[in-house]
Amino acid sequence: FITGILYVKRMGRMTFRNILHNIDENGERWLLLPLYALIVITIFMEVFRRFALSYSSIWAEEIARYAFIYVSWIGASAAIKERAHIRIDIILPFVGERTRALIMILGDVVTIVLAVLAFWWSLETVLVSIKFGSVTHGLQISLAWFLAAVPLGFAMMLVWLIQSIVRDVSNLKAGRPVFQGKKIFD
Repeated sequence: FITGILYVKRMGRMTFRNILHNIDENGERWLLLPLYALIVITIFMEVFRRFALSYSSIWAEEIARYAFIYVSWIGASAAIKERAHIRIDIILPFVGERTRALIMILGDVVTIVLAVLAFWWSLETVLVSIKFGSVTHGLQISLAWFLAAVPLGFAMMLVWLIQSIVRDVSNLKAGRPVFQGKKIFD
């Protein structure tokens, strides 16, 4: 009986750890897929309504626009995570592994500084929107929900940047090559 309880307890921890690992690995994909689907379905529906039924609505255009904003910021976060964002790395092939790791870490630190500033300023915009009760024109929903995409994106970027620095420092200490990132056309 006690062995069974310990086994279930251990499995519970492993399952929770697996869930966190899956969120870490695929979280952006799980957020991006429904948003992409929402954009495609909404635009398709609106085009059909406009040309076949001679009727259109303001809310469909707003839904597609705000979903696209979320897709953009979550996608930017995913690019930071995979080091797939645009960067000038012409010097990296000509330097050693240690120098390459230090350049990558320096780039992540600079990006963290910029992300913290952008997070702070974008959060201020959300708070002002909440303070004055701004709403969207068509949906009549608080604009803060849609403005929150920017600080959410930067918060996710900060998480991935910190993970990246920890990974790079660990690789540097162990003498392993630094994670270069994925190329756009791999």
